[in-house]
Amino acid sequence: MNIKSYLNLYQLLEVDRSTKEQRRAFGLSHVLLKNKPIEQLLAWMAEHKNKLKKPLLSETFSSYLYGISLVLVIVGFMAGIFSGLALLNYNGHAPVNVIYFMAMVIALPLLTMTLTLFSILKAHRTRSVLIHLSPSYWLEKIVALLPHKVQTNLEDLKINPLLANWIVIKRSQLIALFFSLGLLVALLLVVATKDIAFAWSTTLHVDAKAFHSFLNTLALPWRPWFPSAVPSLDLIEQSQYFRLGDTLSEEMIGNASKLGEWWKFLAFSTLFYAIVLRFFMYLLSVLGLHIAVKKSFLSLKGVDVLLRDMNEPIITTHAQADGEKNEVSENAALQTVQKLDASYDMVQGWAMSEEQLHVLNDSMQVISPLVYDVGGTNTLEEDREIIHKSSGEVLLYVKAWEPPTMDFMDYLEALLERVDKVVVVPVGMQEEQYHADEKFVTIWARKLALLQSEKVWLKR
Repeated sequence: MNIKSYLNLYQLLEVDRSTKEQRRAFGLSHVLLKNKPIEQLLAWMAEHKNKLKKPLLSETFSSYLYGISLVLVIVGFMAGIFSGLALLNYNGHAPVNVIYFMAMVIALPLLTMTLTLFSILKAHRTRSVLIHLSPSYWLEKIVALLPHKVQTNLEDLKINPLLANWIVIKRSQLIALFFSLGLLVALLLVVATKDIAFAWSTTLHVDAKAFHSFLNTLALPWRPWFPSAVPSLDLIEQSQYFRLGDTLSEEMIGNASKLGEWWKFLAFSTLFYAIVLRFFMYLLSVLGLHIAVKKSFLSLKGVDVLLRDMNEPIITTHAQADGEKNEVSENAALQTVQKLDASYDMVQGWAMSEEQLHVLNDSMQVISPLVYDVGGTNTLEEDREIIHKSSGEVLLYVKAWEPPTMDFMDYLEALLERVDKVVVVPVGMQEEQYHADEKFVTIWARKLALLQSEKVWLKR
Protein backbone atom coordinates (compact mmCIF):
# COMPACT_ATOMS: atom_id res chain seq x y z
CA MET A 1 0.00 0.00 0.00
CA ASN A 2 1.43 3.34 -1.10
CA ILE A 3 0.51 6.73 -2.54
CA LYS A 4 -0.48 5.09 -5.83
CA SER A 5 -2.99 2.90 -3.98
CA TYR A 6 -4.41 5.96 -2.23
CA LEU A 7 -4.80 7.89 -5.49
CA ASN A 8 -6.32 4.89 -7.28
CA LEU A 9 -8.93 4.52 -4.54
CA TYR A 10 -9.54 8.28 -4.57
CA GLN A 11 -10.14 8.20 -8.32
CA LEU A 12 -12.30 5.07 -8.15
CA LEU A 13 -14.57 6.58 -5.52
CA GLU A 14 -15.03 9.62 -7.75
CA VAL A 15 -16.28 7.54 -10.71
CA ASP A 16 -17.80 4.51 -8.97
CA ARG A 17 -21.50 3.94 -9.65
CA SER A 18 -21.85 0.47 -8.13
CA THR A 19 -25.07 -0.35 -6.32
CA LYS A 20 -25.39 -1.38 -2.71
CA GLU A 21 -26.30 -4.87 -3.92
CA GLN A 22 -23.06 -5.15 -5.92
CA ARG A 23 -21.02 -3.92 -2.98
CA ARG A 24 -22.68 -6.36 -0.62
CA ALA A 25 -22.03 -9.16 -3.11
CA PHE A 26 -18.34 -8.23 -3.06
CA GLY A 27 -18.34 -8.26 0.75
CA LEU A 28 -19.89 -11.73 0.82
CA SER A 29 -17.35 -13.04 -1.68
CA HIS A 30 -14.50 -11.71 0.50
CA VAL A 31 -15.92 -12.57 3.90
CA LEU A 32 -12.46 -13.25 5.40
CA LEU A 33 -11.62 -9.55 4.96
CA LYS A 34 -14.66 -8.28 6.84
CA ASN A 35 -12.71 -7.07 9.88
CA LYS A 36 -9.77 -5.84 7.80
CA PRO A 37 -10.95 -2.60 6.19
CA ILE A 38 -7.63 -1.73 4.53
CA GLU A 39 -7.28 -5.17 2.91
CA GLN A 40 -10.95 -5.07 1.93
CA LEU A 41 -10.52 -1.70 0.21
CA LEU A 42 -7.39 -2.88 -1.59
CA ALA A 43 -9.19 -6.00 -2.84
CA TRP A 44 -12.16 -3.91 -4.02
CA MET A 45 -9.81 -1.48 -5.74
CA ALA A 46 -7.94 -4.28 -7.51
CA GLU A 47 -11.22 -5.70 -8.82
CA HIS A 48 -12.52 -2.35 -10.14
CA LYS A 49 -9.27 -0.71 -11.23
CA ASN A 50 -10.02 -1.48 -14.87
CA LYS A 51 -12.83 1.11 -14.74
CA LEU A 52 -10.31 3.95 -14.55
CA LYS A 53 -9.28 5.84 -17.65
CA LYS A 54 -5.61 5.96 -18.58
CA PRO A 55 -3.29 7.57 -17.85
CA LEU A 56 -4.16 6.92 -14.23
CA LEU A 57 -4.10 9.85 -11.85
CA SER A 58 -1.72 7.87 -9.63
CA GLU A 59 0.71 7.32 -12.50
CA THR A 60 0.67 10.98 -13.53
CA PHE A 61 1.15 12.27 -9.99
CA SER A 62 3.79 9.69 -9.03
CA SER A 63 5.84 10.12 -12.21
CA TYR A 64 6.10 13.87 -11.87
CA LEU A 65 6.68 13.69 -8.13
CA TYR A 66 9.47 11.22 -8.83
CA GLY A 67 10.92 13.50 -11.48
CA ILE A 68 10.91 16.52 -9.19
CA SER A 69 12.39 14.46 -6.34
CA LEU A 70 15.15 13.16 -8.60
CA VAL A 71 16.09 16.66 -9.74
CA LEU A 72 16.14 17.94 -6.16
CA VAL A 73 18.22 14.97 -4.99
CA ILE A 74 20.80 15.59 -7.72
CA VAL A 75 20.85 19.31 -6.91
CA GLY A 76 21.23 18.49 -3.20
CA PHE A 77 24.10 16.09 -3.88
CA MET A 78 25.95 18.60 -6.07
CA ALA A 79 25.30 21.35 -3.53
CA GLY A 80 26.87 19.12 -0.88
CA ILE A 81 29.96 18.56 -3.00
CA PHE A 82 30.43 22.25 -3.80
CA SER A 83 29.76 23.26 -0.20
CA GLY A 84 32.36 20.76 0.99
CA LEU A 85 34.91 21.97 -1.55
CA ALA A 86 34.32 25.56 -0.49
CA LEU A 87 34.69 24.77 3.21
CA LEU A 88 37.86 22.74 2.59
CA ASN A 89 39.46 25.20 0.22
CA TYR A 90 43.17 25.30 1.05
CA ASN A 91 45.49 27.88 -0.49
CA GLY A 92 48.68 26.64 1.16
CA HIS A 93 49.04 29.68 3.43
CA ALA A 94 46.31 29.50 6.07
CA PRO A 95 45.09 26.15 7.47
CA VAL A 96 41.49 24.97 7.01
CA ASN A 97 39.40 25.75 10.09
CA VAL A 98 37.64 22.50 11.12
CA ILE A 99 35.00 24.47 13.05
CA TYR A 100 33.30 25.48 9.79
CA PHE A 101 33.09 21.92 8.52
CA MET A 102 31.94 20.63 11.92
CA ALA A 103 29.15 23.18 11.91
CA MET A 104 28.03 21.93 8.51
CA VAL A 105 28.16 18.18 9.28
CA ILE A 106 27.16 18.20 12.97
CA ALA A 107 25.32 21.33 14.03
CA LEU A 108 23.28 21.85 10.85
CA PRO A 109 22.04 18.21 10.59
CA LEU A 110 21.08 18.18 14.27
CA LEU A 111 19.21 21.46 13.85
CA THR A 112 17.34 20.37 10.73
CA MET A 113 16.48 16.98 12.22
CA THR A 114 15.06 18.75 15.27
CA LEU A 115 12.92 20.87 12.96
CA THR A 116 11.87 17.68 11.16
CA LEU A 117 10.75 16.14 14.45
CA PHE A 118 8.76 19.30 15.08
CA SER A 119 7.15 18.92 11.64
CA ILE A 120 6.36 15.27 12.39
CA LEU A 121 4.64 16.19 15.64
CA LYS A 122 2.63 18.84 13.83
CA ALA A 123 1.98 16.77 10.71
CA HIS A 124 -1.46 15.64 11.88
CA ARG A 125 -2.77 19.19 12.06
CA THR A 126 -4.71 20.62 9.16
CA ARG A 127 -2.80 23.19 7.18
CA SER A 128 -3.72 26.82 7.61
CA VAL A 129 -3.10 29.25 4.75
CA LEU A 130 -1.35 31.54 7.24
CA ILE A 131 1.11 28.90 8.48
CA HIS A 132 3.68 28.10 5.80
CA LEU A 133 5.73 25.79 8.02
CA SER A 134 3.37 22.97 7.07
CA PRO A 135 4.95 20.65 4.45
CA SER A 136 1.59 20.28 2.68
CA TYR A 137 1.75 23.99 1.80
CA TRP A 138 5.04 23.43 -0.03
CA LEU A 139 3.67 20.38 -1.83
CA GLU A 140 1.02 22.63 -3.37
CA LYS A 141 3.79 25.01 -4.46
CA ILE A 142 5.67 22.12 -6.07
CA VAL A 143 2.55 21.01 -7.96
CA ALA A 144 2.18 24.62 -9.17
CA LEU A 145 5.57 24.26 -10.89
CA LEU A 146 4.37 21.35 -13.02
CA PRO A 147 3.54 21.80 -16.71
CA HIS A 148 0.09 23.24 -17.43
CA LYS A 149 -1.16 19.93 -18.85
CA VAL A 150 -0.24 18.10 -15.66
CA GLN A 151 -1.78 20.81 -13.48
CA THR A 152 -5.01 20.37 -15.43
CA ASN A 153 -5.00 16.63 -14.63
CA LEU A 154 -4.33 17.32 -10.94
CA GLU A 155 -6.43 20.45 -10.43
CA ASP A 156 -9.28 18.54 -8.76
CA LEU A 157 -6.96 16.40 -6.64
CA LYS A 158 -7.40 17.02 -2.93
CA ILE A 159 -4.76 15.12 -0.96
CA ASN A 160 -5.30 14.66 2.75
CA PRO A 161 -3.07 17.28 4.50
CA LEU A 162 -1.70 14.55 6.77
CA LEU A 163 -0.54 12.57 3.73
CA ALA A 164 0.79 15.68 1.96
CA ASN A 165 2.87 16.58 5.02
CA TRP A 166 4.48 13.15 5.14
CA ILE A 167 5.19 13.17 1.38
CA VAL A 168 7.20 16.38 1.78
CA ILE A 169 8.88 15.19 5.00
CA LYS A 170 10.09 12.01 3.31
CA ARG A 171 11.40 13.86 0.25
CA SER A 172 13.15 16.48 2.38
CA GLN A 173 14.99 13.78 4.34
CA LEU A 174 16.09 12.11 1.13
CA ILE A 175 17.42 15.38 -0.27
CA ALA A 176 19.23 16.17 3.00
CA LEU A 177 20.74 12.67 3.01
CA PHE A 178 22.23 13.14 -0.46
CA PHE A 179 23.48 16.62 0.49
CA SER A 180 25.40 14.97 3.35
CA LEU A 181 26.74 12.31 1.01
CA GLY A 182 28.01 15.13 -1.18
CA LEU A 183 29.85 16.62 1.79
CA LEU A 184 31.51 13.29 2.55
CA VAL A 185 32.51 12.79 -1.09
CA ALA A 186 34.01 16.30 -1.17
CA LEU A 187 35.99 15.61 2.01
CA LEU A 188 37.39 12.33 0.69
CA LEU A 189 38.24 13.88 -2.69
CA VAL A 190 40.07 16.81 -1.13
CA VAL A 191 41.95 14.61 1.36
CA ALA A 192 42.97 12.21 -1.42
CA THR A 193 44.15 14.89 -3.84
CA LYS A 194 45.62 17.55 -1.55
CA ASP A 195 47.92 17.77 1.44
CA ILE A 196 45.71 19.84 3.75
CA ALA A 197 46.66 21.37 7.04
CA PHE A 198 43.70 21.45 9.40
CA ALA A 199 43.46 23.70 12.45
CA TRP A 200 40.83 25.05 14.74
CA SER A 201 40.19 28.64 15.68
CA THR A 202 37.40 30.48 17.43
CA THR A 203 36.87 33.91 18.93
CA LEU A 204 35.36 32.27 21.99
CA HIS A 205 37.66 31.66 24.94
CA VAL A 206 38.04 27.87 24.67
CA ASP A 207 41.22 26.13 25.75
CA ALA A 208 42.58 22.94 24.26
CA LYS A 209 41.50 20.70 27.15
CA ALA A 210 37.88 21.89 27.04
CA PHE A 211 37.80 21.46 23.26
CA HIS A 212 39.31 17.98 23.61
CA SER A 213 36.61 17.01 26.09
CA PHE A 214 33.92 18.35 23.74
CA LEU A 215 35.28 16.38 20.78
CA ASN A 216 35.50 13.22 22.89
CA THR A 217 31.81 13.56 23.65
CA LEU A 218 30.99 14.02 19.96
CA ALA A 219 33.10 10.98 19.08
CA LEU A 220 31.37 8.73 21.60
CA PRO A 221 29.43 6.72 18.93
CA TRP A 222 32.61 5.49 17.19
CA ARG A 223 35.34 6.05 19.80
CA PRO A 224 35.42 2.44 21.16
CA TRP A 225 35.91 0.95 17.67
CA PHE A 226 37.94 3.66 15.91
CA PRO A 227 40.03 5.46 18.54
CA SER A 228 42.33 6.89 15.85
CA ALA A 229 39.36 8.92 14.56
CA VAL A 230 39.34 10.95 17.80
CA PRO A 231 41.79 13.90 17.94
CA SER A 232 44.30 13.61 20.75
CA LEU A 233 45.00 16.42 23.19
CA ASP A 234 48.44 16.91 21.63
CA LEU A 235 46.92 17.28 18.14
CA ILE A 236 44.37 19.78 19.44
CA GLU A 237 47.06 21.85 21.20
CA GLN A 238 49.33 21.78 18.16
CA SER A 239 46.55 22.73 15.71
CA GLN A 240 45.05 25.64 17.62
CA TYR A 241 45.33 28.57 15.28
CA PHE A 242 45.58 32.22 16.31
CA ARG A 243 45.44 34.39 13.25
CA LEU A 244 47.46 37.60 13.59
CA GLY A 245 47.96 38.88 10.08
CA ASP A 246 49.44 36.10 7.94
CA THR A 247 51.75 34.75 10.60
CA LEU A 248 51.59 31.10 11.73
CA SER A 249 53.16 29.91 14.98
CA GLU A 250 56.47 28.13 14.65
CA GLU A 251 55.05 25.17 16.61
CA MET A 252 52.25 24.74 14.06
CA ILE A 253 54.70 24.91 11.19
CA GLY A 254 56.91 22.34 12.89
CA ASN A 255 53.98 19.92 13.26
CA ALA A 256 52.44 20.59 9.84
CA SER A 257 52.65 16.89 8.89
CA LYS A 258 50.36 15.93 11.79
CA LEU A 259 47.61 18.49 11.07
CA GLY A 260 46.11 16.36 8.33
CA GLU A 261 45.03 13.74 10.91
CA TRP A 262 41.88 15.76 11.51
CA TRP A 263 40.26 14.31 8.39
CA LYS A 264 39.43 11.04 10.17
CA PHE A 265 37.40 12.83 12.81
CA LEU A 266 35.66 14.96 10.18
CA ALA A 267 34.85 11.89 8.06
CA PHE A 268 33.35 9.95 10.97
CA SER A 269 31.44 13.03 12.13
CA THR A 270 29.94 13.37 8.66
CA LEU A 271 29.21 9.65 8.47
CA PHE A 272 27.45 9.48 11.84
CA TYR A 273 25.72 12.84 12.38
CA ALA A 274 24.99 13.81 8.79
CA ILE A 275 24.42 10.42 7.16
CA VAL A 276 23.56 7.67 9.69
CA LEU A 277 21.24 9.81 11.81
CA ARG A 278 19.69 11.27 8.68
CA PHE A 279 19.14 7.78 7.30
CA PHE A 280 17.26 6.84 10.46
CA MET A 281 15.17 10.00 10.05
CA TYR A 282 14.46 8.92 6.48
CA LEU A 283 13.35 5.47 7.68
CA LEU A 284 11.12 7.18 10.25
CA SER A 285 9.60 9.29 7.47
CA VAL A 286 8.99 6.15 5.37
CA LEU A 287 7.17 4.55 8.31
CA GLY A 288 5.24 7.75 8.98
CA LEU A 289 4.20 7.98 5.33
CA HIS A 290 3.00 4.37 5.40
CA ILE A 291 0.87 5.07 8.49
CA ALA A 292 -0.41 8.30 6.94
CA VAL A 293 -1.50 6.43 3.81
CA LYS A 294 -3.44 3.97 5.98
CA LYS A 295 -5.19 6.74 7.89
CA SER A 296 -5.87 8.67 4.68
CA PHE A 297 -7.37 5.53 3.11
CA LEU A 298 -10.05 5.42 5.77
CA SER A 299 -10.68 9.17 5.67
CA LEU A 300 -11.38 9.38 1.93
CA LYS A 301 -14.83 10.66 1.03
CA GLY A 302 -17.11 7.72 0.33
CA VAL A 303 -15.04 5.06 2.12
CA ASP A 304 -17.38 4.84 5.12
CA VAL A 305 -20.39 4.27 2.86
CA LEU A 306 -18.48 1.74 0.77
CA LEU A 307 -17.40 -0.31 3.79
CA ARG A 308 -20.87 -0.15 5.30
CA ASP A 309 -22.47 -1.35 2.06
CA MET A 310 -19.98 -4.22 1.81
CA ASN A 311 -20.30 -5.41 5.40
CA GLU A 312 -23.90 -4.74 6.43
CA PRO A 313 -26.71 -6.95 5.09
CA ILE A 314 -29.50 -5.30 3.13
CA ILE A 315 -32.39 -5.29 5.60
CA THR A 316 -35.68 -6.73 4.37
CA THR A 317 -39.07 -6.65 6.03
CA HIS A 318 -41.17 -9.81 6.31
CA ALA A 319 -44.88 -10.00 6.95
CA GLN A 320 -45.53 -12.76 9.42
CA ALA A 321 -48.74 -14.22 10.78
CA ASP A 322 -48.94 -14.28 14.55
CA GLY A 323 -47.99 -17.69 15.91
CA GLU A 324 -47.92 -19.43 12.53
CA LYS A 325 -45.24 -20.07 10.00
CA ASN A 326 -47.32 -21.42 7.12
CA GLU A 327 -50.86 -20.88 6.02
CA VAL A 328 -53.13 -21.86 3.12
CA SER A 329 -54.40 -19.16 0.74
CA GLU A 330 -58.02 -18.61 -0.07
CA ASN A 331 -57.38 -20.60 -3.19
CA ALA A 332 -56.64 -24.00 -1.60
CA ALA A 333 -54.69 -25.04 -4.72
CA LEU A 334 -51.63 -22.94 -3.68
CA GLN A 335 -49.91 -22.93 -0.32
CA THR A 336 -48.10 -19.85 0.95
CA VAL A 337 -45.38 -19.22 3.53
CA GLN A 338 -45.00 -16.02 5.53
CA LYS A 339 -41.48 -16.68 6.83
CA LEU A 340 -38.64 -18.54 5.21
CA ASP A 341 -36.77 -21.34 6.91
CA ALA A 342 -33.22 -20.71 8.08
CA SER A 343 -31.75 -23.17 5.57
CA TYR A 344 -32.60 -24.99 2.36
CA ASP A 345 -31.01 -27.87 0.49
CA MET A 346 -30.52 -25.66 -2.56
CA VAL A 347 -31.10 -22.04 -3.59
CA GLN A 348 -31.82 -21.13 -7.19
CA GLY A 349 -32.49 -17.82 -8.92
CA TRP A 350 -34.33 -17.39 -12.20
CA ALA A 351 -32.29 -15.09 -14.49
CA MET A 352 -30.14 -13.92 -11.58
CA SER A 353 -26.40 -14.04 -11.06
CA GLU A 354 -24.81 -16.03 -8.26
CA GLU A 355 -23.62 -12.76 -6.71
CA GLN A 356 -27.23 -11.53 -6.52
CA LEU A 357 -28.29 -14.83 -4.98
CA HIS A 358 -25.66 -14.58 -2.24
CA VAL A 359 -26.85 -11.05 -1.46
CA LEU A 360 -30.47 -12.22 -1.35
CA ASN A 361 -29.58 -15.10 0.97
CA ASP A 362 -27.77 -12.65 3.21
CA SER A 363 -30.74 -10.28 3.24
CA MET A 364 -33.30 -13.05 3.84
CA GLN A 365 -31.03 -14.66 6.45
CA VAL A 366 -31.02 -17.95 4.58
CA ILE A 367 -28.12 -20.38 4.22
CA SER A 368 -27.66 -23.15 1.69
CA PRO A 369 -24.75 -25.34 0.62
CA LEU A 370 -25.70 -25.04 -3.05
CA VAL A 371 -26.52 -21.87 -5.01
CA TYR A 372 -27.28 -21.88 -8.74
CA ASP A 373 -28.52 -19.40 -11.31
CA VAL A 374 -31.02 -20.90 -13.75
CA GLY A 375 -32.83 -19.59 -16.82
CA GLY A 376 -31.62 -16.35 -18.30
CA THR A 377 -28.49 -16.99 -20.36
CA ASN A 378 -28.28 -20.67 -19.35
CA THR A 379 -28.72 -23.31 -22.02
CA LEU A 380 -31.34 -26.04 -21.68
CA GLU A 381 -28.58 -28.56 -21.03
CA GLU A 382 -27.19 -26.46 -18.18
CA ASP A 383 -30.64 -26.13 -16.58
CA ARG A 384 -31.28 -29.88 -16.94
CA GLU A 385 -27.97 -30.58 -15.20
CA ILE A 386 -28.96 -28.32 -12.28
CA ILE A 387 -32.36 -30.05 -12.06
CA HIS A 388 -30.57 -33.39 -11.94
CA LYS A 389 -28.50 -32.15 -8.95
CA SER A 390 -31.56 -30.85 -7.12
CA SER A 391 -33.17 -32.63 -4.17
CA GLY A 392 -35.03 -31.95 -0.92
CA GLU A 393 -36.34 -28.42 -0.38
CA VAL A 394 -35.44 -25.76 -2.94
CA LEU A 395 -35.75 -21.99 -2.54
CA LEU A 396 -36.36 -20.35 -5.92
CA TYR A 397 -35.99 -16.57 -6.27
CA VAL A 398 -37.81 -14.81 -9.11
CA LYS A 399 -38.07 -11.18 -10.14
CA ALA A 400 -41.49 -10.08 -8.97
CA TRP A 401 -41.98 -7.44 -11.69
CA GLU A 402 -41.39 -9.99 -14.47
CA PRO A 403 -44.49 -12.20 -14.96
CA PRO A 404 -43.85 -15.96 -15.14
CA THR A 405 -43.07 -17.11 -18.69
CA MET A 406 -43.69 -20.45 -20.34
CA ASP A 407 -39.97 -21.23 -20.05
CA PHE A 408 -40.15 -20.69 -16.31
CA MET A 409 -43.26 -22.84 -15.90
CA ASP A 410 -41.68 -25.64 -17.93
CA TYR A 411 -38.55 -25.48 -15.78
CA LEU A 412 -40.59 -25.47 -12.55
CA GLU A 413 -42.59 -28.52 -13.63
CA ALA A 414 -39.37 -30.40 -14.42
CA LEU A 415 -37.89 -29.34 -11.08
CA LEU A 416 -40.96 -30.52 -9.15
CA GLU A 417 -40.38 -34.05 -10.45
CA ARG A 418 -36.99 -34.17 -8.69
CA VAL A 419 -37.54 -32.38 -5.36
CA ASP A 420 -39.84 -32.56 -2.35
CA LYS A 421 -40.70 -28.87 -2.12
CA VAL A 422 -40.13 -25.60 -4.02
CA VAL A 423 -40.64 -22.26 -2.31
CA VAL A 424 -41.00 -19.51 -4.92
CA VAL A 425 -39.94 -16.11 -3.62
CA PRO A 426 -40.82 -13.04 -5.74
CA VAL A 427 -38.35 -10.27 -4.86
CA GLY A 428 -38.43 -6.57 -5.63
CA MET A 429 -35.65 -4.15 -6.45
CA GLN A 430 -32.73 -3.59 -4.09
CA GLU A 431 -33.83 0.05 -3.66
CA GLU A 432 -37.12 -1.32 -2.29
CA GLN A 433 -35.23 -3.63 0.08
CA TYR A 434 -36.37 -6.57 -2.10
CA HIS A 435 -39.98 -6.09 -0.98
CA ALA A 436 -42.27 -7.29 -3.79
CA ASP A 437 -45.33 -5.25 -4.69
CA GLU A 438 -48.52 -7.10 -3.73
CA LYS A 439 -49.99 -6.82 -7.23
CA PHE A 440 -46.97 -8.65 -8.67
CA VAL A 441 -47.19 -11.34 -5.99
CA THR A 442 -50.86 -11.86 -6.87
CA ILE A 443 -49.98 -12.42 -10.52
CA TRP A 444 -47.41 -15.03 -9.52
CA ALA A 445 -49.92 -16.68 -7.15
CA ARG A 446 -52.51 -17.08 -9.88
CA LYS A 447 -50.02 -18.54 -12.31
CA LEU A 448 -48.50 -20.99 -9.80
CA ALA A 449 -51.95 -22.10 -8.70
CA LEU A 450 -52.52 -23.49 -12.17
CA LEU A 451 -49.94 -26.19 -11.46
CA GLN A 452 -52.17 -27.64 -8.71
CA SER A 453 -49.12 -29.11 -7.01
CA GLU A 454 -48.72 -29.59 -3.26
CA LYS A 455 -44.98 -29.22 -3.70
CA VAL A 456 -45.20 -25.55 -4.75
CA TRP A 457 -45.21 -22.86 -2.06
CA LEU A 458 -45.27 -19.10 -2.51
CA LYS A 459 -43.57 -16.61 -0.22
CA ARG A 460 -45.98 -13.73 0.39
